[in-house]
Amino acid sequence: MSDFDSRAKDWDKEMRHVERSRAIASELLKTVPLNSTMKALEFGAGTGLLSFILKDRFTEIIMMDNSTEMVKVAQEKITAESAHHMNAVCLDLEKEDYSGEFDIIYTQMVLHHVHNIDVIFGKFYSLLKKDGYLAIADLYSEDGSFHGADFKGHNGFDMEELSSLLRKHGFKDISHRQCHILKKNIASGELREFPIFLLVAYK
Repeated sequence: MSDFDSRAKDWDKEMRHVERSRAIASELLKTVPLNSTMKALEFGAGTGLLSFILKDRFTEIIMMDNSTEMVKVAQEKITAESAHHMNAVCLDLEKEDYSGEFDIIYTQMVLHHVHNIDVIFGKFYSLLKKDGYLAIADLYSEDGSFHGADFKGHNGFDMEELSSLLRKHGFKDISHRQCHILKKNIASGELREFPIFLLVAYK
């Protein structure tokens, strides 16, 4: 069982997760002109915290994650709320293909776990409709203390490097701004602040 599988049942009970999702949703609503005809894909949705905050903004939402337990919790929430326009899908987009066409793809605190960002950006571009939006919320570059020494992903992101890679795949009108500060105890026990950006790009 993965770390995310084991944490799925209690994920929504951690207020820092809820507060982060609320802050990202608030900034997304300010930045992207959402409307109720849009189809949305949340990549790395986990239990769907962000999508459930935004659920009344879209005609359809696909919540995709590669953790079976996270997807199970998300599906239970869909059933409990009779949210028939939402669907939770267990799929590893980095390794598998998915067919669909979306007006917006959004993701929070997931990209730093993705090994091959180049592949993911290519798939995001192909899944978006013309004039569609990509919204990424994640960590700015940090010293590795967020996850610790054994972490195999990315220690946050440099905005210019990330924007350059997006442009390579055809994305344009890229903008970004800080949307939240996450407070977390690192391995030493120190409480640290980690700023989070919201980047929006246009196909």
